[in-house]
Amino acid sequence: MVTDTRDQAARDRAVTQLKKRRDFYGHLLVYVLVNTFLVVIWAVVDAHGFFWPVFPIVGWGIGVVMNAWDVYWRPPITEDDVQREIEREDKQV
Repeated sequence: MVTDTRDQAARDRAVTQLKKRRDFYGHLLVYVLVNTFLVVIWAVVDAHGFFWPVFPIVGWGIGVVMNAWDVYWRPPITEDDVQREIEREDKQV
């Protein structure tokens, strides 16, 4: 049982990160499956024509990259960030 609030906060952050990672893998799987299906449709219907699946691949790919950035590379919000934002808000009032 977690009794210390710092331990609970660390656990909550870990659970949130694990959920974000799991959601990202689901997003990536759907991206690959759907775009593979679109390429197969293109190959069956008009393999020598314009490669139109490039549009959903690139467009959706931007979303996948942003999702990956959020899960793996976005810096966490620190207490200093919170205090700086509070001070900025106080100056505007």
